[in-house]
Amino acid sequence: MAVVVGWRGRTALFRRSAAVDHDRGRWHCVTGYLDAKVTPAQQALVELQEETGLGVVALHSFSSGRVLHLEDGDGRTWRVHTFKAETGQRRLKLNHEHDAYRWVRPCDVPRFGNRVSWLDRVLAATAAVVAADDREAGQAERVR
Repeated sequence: MAVVVGWRGRTALFRRSAAVDHDRGRWHCVTGYLDAKVTPAQQALVELQEETGLGVVALHSFSSGRVLHLEDGDGRTWRVHTFKAETGQRRLKLNHEHDAYRWVRPCDVPRFGNRVSWLDRVLAATAAVVAADDREAGQAERVR
């Protein structure tokens, strides 16, 4: 699963540390493997807490995006559940998986040339959810 973290219209990009086995030094989002006894959303919240220090109480919203099928460099296809988490908390507490993070405007993501190849697809999958949530919120406002 993959979680895109947002704050005030910006997206958090995380640089993978030397302590991990893959994607060292590359810009990433929060990711993790799905444990057998939990739902994708439950696992996403666990990974979010572990990798950023953000618990449920620090989130303004948490939405599921599309499920993607992404191929890795070895030709394996991964089923990736995507999520978008919005927070009001600017400072994050990184664990050993990342050594840096940046809050980036969506239009500036392409400047991070050393990002993982699949990141743009995950960002697009969660951007569609945010746009739908915004439309629903607007409709709710008009109804009142």
